[in-house]
Amino acid sequence: MRQLIALSGSIASGKSTLAELLERRHDARGMSTKALLADTLRGNAGGSRAALIRAGDRQDRATGGAWVVDALVRRLDTVPEDAIVVVDAVRTKDQVDRLRQAFGPKVVHVHLTASPESLSDRYEVRRSDGPLLELGSYEEVQRNRTEHSVARLAEVADIVINTDLCDPDGVLTRVAAHLGLFGRANSRLVDVLVGGQFGSEGKGNIARYLSSEYDLLVRSGGPNAGHSIPTATDAGKHVQHHLPSGTTTSDARLLLTPGAVLYPSALLDEIANSRVEAGRLWIDPHATIITDAHRTAEGALSRTIGSTGQGVGMATAGRIADRSGGTLLAKDIEELHPFLRPSFEVIEEALADGRRILVEGTQGTGLSLLHGDYPWVTSRDTTTSGLLAEAGIPPSRVNRVVMVCRTFPIRVADPPEEGRTSGPIHREISWADVAQRSGLEEEELKKQEHTTTTHKLRRVGEFDWSLLHRASALDGPTDIALTFADQLDIRNSDARRFEQLTRPTLEFIAEVERVSSAPVSLISTRWAIRNIIDRRNW
Repeated sequence: MRQLIALSGSIASGKSTLAELLERRHDARGMSTKALLADTLRGNAGGSRAALIRAGDRQDRATGGAWVVDALVRRLDTVPEDAIVVVDAVRTKDQVDRLRQAFGPKVVHVHLTASPESLSDRYEVRRSDGPLLELGSYEEVQRNRTEHSVARLAEVADIVINTDLCDPDGVLTRVAAHLGLFGRANSRLVDVLVGGQFGSEGKGNIARYLSSEYDLLVRSGGPNAGHSIPTATDAGKHVQHHLPSGTTTSDARLLLTPGAVLYPSALLDEIANSRVEAGRLWIDPHATIITDAHRTAEGALSRTIGSTGQGVGMATAGRIADRSGGTLLAKDIEELHPFLRPSFEVIEEALADGRRILVEGTQGTGLSLLHGDYPWVTSRDTTTSGLLAEAGIPPSRVNRVVMVCRTFPIRVADPPEEGRTSGPIHREISWADVAQRSGLEEEELKKQEHTTTTHKLRRVGEFDWSLLHRASALDGPTDIALTFADQLDIRNSDARRFEQLTRPTLEFIAEVERVSSAPVSLISTRWAIRNIIDRRNW
């Protein structure tokens, strides 16, 4: 048993409601004194309020209040060691003292109060709707000496809350905060994976590699970004458009945030193909839904700025422009209901339990709606700050920021309309140039460098040092993950240790570290399962 919460307060002060909320929201184990009394008497303690009061008074006189502890101990054999136990409720100081003697600092005494008028009104409701046969009035209850003295337990309680002044959720929040059930604000359990260029940096592969170290994998964004991971046979790739990249390679729980933009039919196919069940995946009810109309409307952007045409931008714009209730959210899609849960609750629960979280970004910093080369940008802020905002995670929770950069940055292919481009790229070159420098086969490079969503050949350019500096300033990386080292030199494909990389590659990495002011902690050397050189010290 991790903690024992002893509740006290007059009848109708809100104890049972608080106990139920602690059970539902924080997985506490409830122990009612009615049940404990029945165990003590080895039978039914009575179905009326008067019978319960009389039986409790007799046991208090006979044992000095020890009967509550004795009955509780008999039940604790069935309770996990890390459980929170709620006793609803203690009625005398002797009972509280006996609990403290038995369980020491594990005991937290919570006392609830309310005005006599409120208690009387609530008791009238309980008389008509409650499970017990109640006394005729609250005043009649108060004629019992023990019940009348319960109010004095406020003098010895650890926490006292007036339930006239806040609703049940507010009472729960205050108690949970006292008990530390929300975790501590200085627990930095969140790591962020963000793209430092124009997307397709290889984030999916890095996320796949890291995923087994985390308890919760979080993803935002929409299906305009497809994250590829190598398959077990190294012969192909598996693509996740909605789900986190570590979905099929780890047992971690999964979360799609309120910043996610979802195309339901494709998401449900992805869930089925990845064999993900409800209870492992949570989707925030406020995630935005893409409709076929959004996808059709976005077709024009495919012909002008190289948009993937998946409807993400139109759905996002519609959510902003139409706040009259016309925009569909995840909560409006019946097929998604088994997976719905507020992102706030999932993340807060994970942090409170000390669980590690990996937040996976989509696309790259150079495509940020706010910080990229407008209009050749995506429909969201793709920086670390934007990603955290979409997930609902404050910066104070972040431990590491891993920014992924590739050796030759890419952009999506040019749209077909004459005079239009998908945006500027630093010193554009051809895949034939990359093949000549690296020793890789040009056709193999082109086969690998088709986008996962639109299947178009990507444009490629020289490494952009100015973009690296700018992305580092915006994202604040603690680490760099450098990908596609084989495109610098085919000999890097066989490297399994840092010192096995070619000398020019080592010099390149040293320059990346100088410009970014962050260590290159992860290096991918080829497209395969075993393709990461791991230099982390964390």
